[in-house]
Amino acid sequence: MKLARPDIRHPRIVLAGSEDGDDAGLVAALRKRGLHARWLSWDDPDTLRADLVILRTVTDYAGRLDEFLAWTKRVPNLLNAAEVVAWNVGQHYLRELRHAGAPIRSRRPTGAATALVYLGGTQSHAFTKQRSVEADFELWDLGQAALQAAADQLGIGADELLYARADVVGGPGHAELVGLDLVAPSLGWQLLDDTARDDRQRQFALCVESALERLGLGPLSQRRP
Repeated sequence: MKLARPDIRHPRIVLAGSEDGDDAGLVAALRKRGLHARWLSWDDPDTLRADLVILRTVTDYAGRLDEFLAWTKRVPNLLNAAEVVAWNVGQHYLRELRHAGAPIRSRRPTGAATALVYLGGTQSHAFTKQRSVEADFELWDLGQAALQAAADQLGIGADELLYARADVVGGPGHAELVGLDLVAPSLGWQLLDDTARDDRQRQFALCVESALERLGLGPLSQRRP
């Protein structure tokens, strides 16, 4: 574990959501990288005083969408960013991905979808509702293409997306995208075994470190006099 240094300003990180459930290990994973975070509800006024806010279990935003979108614009630094959120909550985003060439499922799928998780634009792990799975490379390629198309639409690099979840159906040669969630998807941590979960959450923390450096908020970017 990295120890806090008194000559370094440590960024105030908020995880927006609830510490219970699937994301329970994220605070500990960040702490192992010397990053200190706490959980707050997205509508808590203290989120506006954070250096970085990471959207996680914000399941109630759909019923308060205008308020939520206004809040995303007030937060100093949000992951994923406010413009990403605004684009992804609109129903048009799948149409734009289809126009970019991604094979989109036009009808509601009858079978179970495989969720593909990307962290910092790189594939991480895959799961269904019941368990973690090993996804075929063609599925990963489909998800990666959709992620890149989304980044192109937004004018950002795919590595600027802290997390993304691509839901796909079908198999090699006939896979289709059901949805691409860039707002606050479940990432299926609890379906992974302990070793895999620790590894993937470390990857998450490393991506947060990279985002802090990109935003000029890294622990070494502002030394105290």
